[in-house]
Amino acid sequence: MACNMRCKHCGSSCTDALPGELTTLEAFKFIDMCKDIGLKWISLSGGEPFVRPDLLLLMKYLERNDIPANILTNGWLITEPMVKELSNIRNIRVSISLDGPKNVHDRMRREGSFEKAIESYKLLKKYGMQTGCTTTLTKENLGNLDELYETLVNLNIDIWQFQLGLPMGNLEKNKNLLIEPSDLLKFIDFFHEKALEKKIRIYPADCIGYYGKKVDDMLKLAYGVENAPVWSGCNAGKHSFGLLHNGDIVGCTSIRDKKYVEGNIKERTLREIWEDPNSFSWNRKFDAKNLRGDCHDCKYAEKCLGGCANTRLTTNGTFNSENLYCTHNLFLKKERRGEKRKSLKGNELPKVSGGDGKIDISVDINAYGMVEPDHNKIGRTVDPFVNNQISRDNSGGNNFNFFNPHSKE
Repeated sequence: MACNMRCKHCGSSCTDALPGELTTLEAFKFIDMCKDIGLKWISLSGGEPFVRPDLLLLMKYLERNDIPANILTNGWLITEPMVKELSNIRNIRVSISLDGPKNVHDRMRREGSFEKAIESYKLLKKYGMQTGCTTTLTKENLGNLDELYETLVNLNIDIWQFQLGLPMGNLEKNKNLLIEPSDLLKFIDFFHEKALEKKIRIYPADCIGYYGKKVDDMLKLAYGVENAPVWSGCNAGKHSFGLLHNGDIVGCTSIRDKKYVEGNIKERTLREIWEDPNSFSWNRKFDAKNLRGDCHDCKYAEKCLGGCANTRLTTNGTFNSENLYCTHNLFLKKERRGEKRKSLKGNELPKVSGGDGKIDISVDINAYGMVEPDHNKIGRTVDPFVNNQISRDNSGGNNFNFFNPHSKE
């Protein structure tokens, strides 16, 4: 998967183009397959999408097939002529990765990359394009995102997504950059506070959650709805799938080990792979009873299924692991240690004891802002950008992520 950077936290460890990449015609054929099964949207990542000389052709072909697209880029290769062309294509968002203020971002990626990203944002805004920012959480930007927030607000960026940096790819070699589970709560406090200012929509990625009041608040604001989308388990192979550089189909582009490849579009149609009852069995047939640790006994287990599958796999080597980065899991562990926490308003709450004198976890957790999932709410299967486009009724090697509107919640 080709990329022009060598980021310290890249989960794909992208360098040069890999053998067997899809040609333009093969990519067109794949888009036809996407149209056939009625996909709602696509994200183009990588690697770096802009290293493909046919990117503009692919975007135009996606538009012809009425598939909204989100391009995930480092912003280095964006030029004014390219932006001018892209601005004439409907339903596109360009999301640039920024990891913090200039010194942090350039240290993680390459010298000059922060200023180049800002220049690219200004070009995108000049031509009226939808823009996003993606920030990967690491030790480098812990407590160091206020300046980036102000920058994004001043640029009038439409949406800001934050995601966990996980021990895979280059970050597995730089484990000193990984945040501790407890650090995640500090990040959530920061993003929640900024989201409530309503200056930019802030959207936690699927690896962030679950069933917490603060995450719930952010989702409501990002989607512009009264009832936040409810987490209903990992989407991989159920509502979404990924395409790797060579045509391999996987449930999630972060989980690309050969044993999780369900087929190749050069050999079978996308519909055949998707409708095969044996496809994606690692997730479609996952049983909450197999979860370990606090996830096994959690009252949300049957609905949540342990949160993000890749988080469990990369941190503990198995899908059956408990999710150590789940906020509910963290709260349970803190209560077990008898630690006090602050309410959302900053007032200290008293410990609530059961008849045996031990802390009543379920009562205390809800007091601290946990929310009960409403199973009738929509699931977290549609990007806020796409949800917004649909509601308005607007008529190198790379990975692609897709969401299937026909799958059941």
